[in-house]
Amino acid sequence: MIEMKNVTKTFKIHKKNSGLVSSIKSFVKREYETVNALNDISFHIDEGEMVGYIGPNGAGKSTSIKIMSGILYPDSGNCIINGKVPWKDRKIYVKDIGVVFGQRSQLWWDIAVSDSYDLLKQIYKIPDKEFKETLKMMTDMIDIEELLKMPTRQLSLGQRMRCEIVASLLHSPKILFLDEPTIGLDAVSKIAVRDFINKINKERKTTVILTTHDTQDIEALTNRIILIGKGKLLLDGNLNKLKEEFEVKNGLKDITTEQLVVGLYKEYKI
Repeated sequence: MIEMKNVTKTFKIHKKNSGLVSSIKSFVKREYETVNALNDISFHIDEGEMVGYIGPNGAGKSTSIKIMSGILYPDSGNCIINGKVPWKDRKIYVKDIGVVFGQRSQLWWDIAVSDSYDLLKQIYKIPDKEFKETLKMMTDMIDIEELLKMPTRQLSLGQRMRCEIVASLLHSPKILFLDEPTIGLDAVSKIAVRDFINKINKERKTTVILTTHDTQDIEALTNRIILIGKGKLLLDGNLNKLKEEFEVKNGLKDITTEQLVVGLYKEYKI
């Protein structure tokens, strides 16, 4: 389903020291430094899996998601998802994926949520019958019927994120990329979003890639985690087995997912 093989991505960043003199010099001659966002990343994800893709800020998680969703292309290596190369087969490929970025919206700000859904229906060319059936099923599952006539700008963050996830699934994608989907949500909204994602995975066999700093998201949704740090893949394994190994190695018992993640960050110095 998803095959990342030796993927590398670098960025040039403008380097400038503080102070007026340095600012003036930067206009005449700019200095750049190269940042390795991804360094030889390889992994395989099967159809229907839910995987937690974790790491500290700046680890390369969002860059990976953008490459897998076709927004960015790598400097080297390859990425084949559902038989397609995301950045080469973009027009066909986007029908296979849904993407939710927690800090960005795909809903139009000043119109009703239902009108945004109608626009997405036209963009993805979803047949009327399929669109109505899918929207009805998801509206019932995540309880957003009363929100459909409201403009996006009037929704709370929790309400908007529920609507965002539905928007990403209207065209019945095979793969769902979730980048911090519960950021800033209250406890009730987080539970609603997690339950919905679990149902979609079980009922539609949707493959889910989740990036998050919330260890409760990881515990509630995933059985496997991939740890990335400083652009390198550091660890890939079953969550429960990793807990057991960490407990034995450190003489601990019944550790939480949060304790595991913090311990791994310290162990790998990231």
